Amino acid sequence: MEWSIQQIARIAGTSSRTLRHYDHIGLVPPSRIGSNGYRYYDESALLRLQRVLLLRELGLGLAHIADVLAQETVESGALTTHLAVLKQEHRRLARQIAAVEHTIASLKAGESLMAEKMFEGFDHTKYKDEVTQRWGKAAYATSDAWWKAKSSAEQEHWLQQVKNLNEDWIAAATDPSISADSPIAQELAARHIAWLKSVSGTPAAEPLGDLRGYVHGLADMYVSDPRFAANYGGVTGAKFVRDALLAHLP
Repeated sequence: MEWSIQQIARIAGTSSRTLRHYDHIGLVPPSRIGSNGYRYYDESALLRLQRVLLLRELGLGLAHIADVLAQETVESGALTTHLAVLKQEHRRLARQIAAVEHTIASLKAGESLMAEKMFEGFDHTKYKDEVTQRWGKAAYATSDAWWKAKSSAEQEHWLQQVKNLNEDWIAAATDPSISADSPIAQELAARHIAWLKSVSGTPAAEPLGDLRGYVHGLADMYVSDPRFAANYGGVTGAKFVRDALLAHLP
């Protein structure tokens, strides 16, 4: 079975112009082009389009999406990953909606606001289950306490440092004259590992922690997980970061 470009645009909630652009850059080519010049899409093309639109919803750029599609060629496995991310985001948004509804109801009823209920779904604890699964409850509890102990200004400063580091990584990764083992990249790797060591509760911060294993695992995750790769401009940038970090490890 196949669908015309107009049908797909209507079904997917996009536009024919967008689909033609995706074809032009090789992201979602049609399965065939008819003698009339119209584009037609089969089920395989629809699967690819679904993945593209899902990744766009996650905030990824088109170049990054192309890298992800090239890395994950098994559709069912890739969609399973996307589904897990969507469910996680759905749970977070559901908590935010409930929190706002509670605030509105309290205001209308003239009741006192309950701070504990107002900020459900708004903080960094959305990663609690994932961190606990990877590194244990103690690691999460320690890092959570470390973060909450910071003032708002300190949290903002820390986040700005992370943003600056990520931007410097992207600049280095996109410069063809800079290799992963170059002095510039290795200086960034040293900054990156110093940043990891600053986070209480992580193996990097523990005197007897497995720094090499921890950094190696994170570096691989930067490449394999679209959420992390996006911090470095896409899979290509994440690979550069991974290679530089691994080259820096003793």
